[in-house]
Amino acid sequence: MTTLEFPALLRLIDERSAAFRAAVASASSLDVQVPTCPEWTLFDLAQHIGEGRRDWAATVAAGPAEAKSVAEGAPAVPREREALPAWLAESTELLVGALRQAGPDRGCWTWWETLQSPSTCGAVARHQLQQMAVHTYDAQIAVGAPQPLPAEVALDGVEEFLFTCVATTSAWPHQPAAIDFHASEGRSWRLSLSADGARTARLPGPDAMPATAAGQDADVAHASARGTASELVLMLYNRIPFDSLKLDGDRRLFDQLSAWDPGE
Repeated sequence: MTTLEFPALLRLIDERSAAFRAAVASASSLDVQVPTCPEWTLFDLAQHIGEGRRDWAATVAAGPAEAKSVAEGAPAVPREREALPAWLAESTELLVGALRQAGPDRGCWTWWETLQSPSTCGAVARHQLQQMAVHTYDAQIAVGAPQPLPAEVALDGVEEFLFTCVATTSAWPHQPAAIDFHASEGRSWRLSLSADGARTARLPGPDAMPATAAGQDADVAHASARGTASELVLMLYNRIPFDSLKLDGDRRLFDQLSAWDPGE
C-alpha cells in the first residue's frame, strides 16, 4: 500500500523531472562529474534518465511480460545543450502517459520480488518517482546546489525502498536483527532480518520502540536511524553516510545491510 495515490505519483514524477531538467540546464558543462555517481558525468546521468524512462514507458505499455521492454525507434540523446531539455521532457511525457493509460492495477514486468511491492503499474510509478527524486539530487549536487527531497516524496520513499529494494525471501547471512527507521515528520518502519529473508512493517510512531545493542526483547530493535525522511532515503540509496543521521544500537547492522546482496 502506497502512501501516495496514483495521480499524485504521476504529478510528482513530472515535478521531479522538471527539477532534474532545471539542474542540468544550470550546469556550466555537461561534462561535470556527478559525485554521488562517480563513474558518470552529468551528460551520462541525463542519458540514463531519458533512455531509462523511455524503456519503462515501453515496459508499462507491454503489460505483463517475461522481460523488460526496450523503446524501439527512440531518438538518440542529443549532445547539444539546447536540445537536451526537450528530449528529457519527452522521455518523462512518454512514461507518465503510458502509466496514466495503463492505470495503477494493470500487471507489468518488474525486477523486484513481489513480497511487499507488486508487479503492477502502480508499483512501477511509485519506484519511478523515487528514481527521479534521487537522480535529481544527484544532478543538483553535481552543479553545487543540492536540495532535500520534498517531504511527501521522501516519506513514501523510505517505505518504497524497504518494500521494493530490500524485501526478499533470501536468507539474511547474519544474526537475526530488527532495524527501525524513524522520520522526523512522524512516520516509522521496522525492517526485520532473519533466515526467512527481509520484511518491513509500519510502526506506530518515531518514539515507540528505542533501539539497544544488547538485551533485546520482542519490542526492541537492535538498531535505529533517525532523521528527516529525505535523509533516510538518501542514506538508503548510499547518497549520504549512515553516520550523518542519529544512529542508536548496533551500528554494524547498517554496514551489513549496505553490503548485503540477496541475489548472490
